[in-house]
Amino acid sequence: MTEPLLEARKVSKRYGQVHALQGADFTVHPGEVVALIGDNGAGKSTLVKTLSGTVRPDGGQILVAGVPVELGSPLDARRHGVETVYQDLALAPDLDAAANLHLGRELYRPGLLGRLGVLDRAAMRRSAVTAFAELGVDLRDVGVPVASLSGGQRQSVAVARAVAFANRIIFMDEPTAALGVVQRGRVLETIRRVRDRGVSVVLISHNMPEVLSVADRVEVLRLGRRVAVFEAAHTSVEELVGAMTGALDPVPAEPGPTGAGPTGPDPARSGPARSAPAQSDPARSGRDGSDATGSGSAAPVAAGQPSAPGKPARPTPGSEDGAL
Repeated sequence: MTEPLLEARKVSKRYGQVHALQGADFTVHPGEVVALIGDNGAGKSTLVKTLSGTVRPDGGQILVAGVPVELGSPLDARRHGVETVYQDLALAPDLDAAANLHLGRELYRPGLLGRLGVLDRAAMRRSAVTAFAELGVDLRDVGVPVASLSGGQRQSVAVARAVAFANRIIFMDEPTAALGVVQRGRVLETIRRVRDRGVSVVLISHNMPEVLSVADRVEVLRLGRRVAVFEAAHTSVEELVGAMTGALDPVPAEPGPTGAGPTGPDPARSGPARSAPAQSDPARSGRDGSDATGSGSAAPVAAGQPSAPGKPARPTPGSEDGAL
C-alpha cells in the first residue's frame, strides 16, 4: 500500500454542545476515487470543510504526503494541491464559463495594462477551451453566461475549474444531486477522467449505486467517526446502508441455553413460542373432558344427545371416571 496522499487522524470539531466530529479518520491514496458516505448529521460536510481549509479542527492531525500540515484557509489547501467543488458550485452566474474557470485566478494583459488591472479575456478563453476539451466538456460557446447553461454543464464548469488548478485531490460534494440521468452520467464520466489523469477524487454522495459505479473505496462516517472502510468492488448497497445506520455493528454474543451455541435462541428474550395445533389423543380425550392440550374445555357431547344453546352438555355415563 502506498503512502496516503491525504490523511486525517482523530480529527475533532464541536459547535457548542454539538460534537460534529469525534476522532474522525480519513485516508486518500494517489490516483483513486474514494467515496465518503454517511447519514445526515454524520459529519461529512464538516470533515470536508476541515480538510479543505474552510474550518479549523479542535483536535487531531492532518497530513499531506505524510507531512503534518495546518490548513488555516482554502488558500492553504490550494497550495497543497487540494481543490473543492461545493454542492452549490460557487459559480458567478452572470459571468461566462471562461471567467468562472479563472475566478480568483484571473489573467491580466501584459505591461502597463496589466498593472492597471485590465483582464486578458482572450487568453482566459483559450485556456478555458483547452481545459474543457481535456475533460470532454461540450460547451458551444465559453463566452455565454453560466446562468444560461444546463445543470450538467454548470457542474462541468465547476469540476473543470477544480481540475485546472488541482494537482493532488479534488473534493466533490454531492455533484449529481440536482441533475438528470444523462447529466449524471456525464459528471460520473468526468470523475473517471480526472482519476485517469492521476488526480485523486473524494466523492461525497447519498446515491449508493453511483458510489459503487465510480468509486474504488468507500469510507463510512457515523456520528462523527469512521466506522467502516469497503472496497467498492467487493461490497453491496445493503452492506453500505447497514454500516451507515449501525445495523452491521458487531453485537457481543450472549450465552445461550444448555445445548445451544452463542447464537442460539434465548427463551427469556424471544417471547412465547407459537405452538403447532395439537393432535387429539384418543387415549386421553375422554379421561378428564379435555383435549391433548389440556385446555380444560367441556366434555364431548354423547352421540344422539346434542346440547341446547346456552346449556351445558349432558355428560356421558362413565365419563367422570374415565370409563369408556
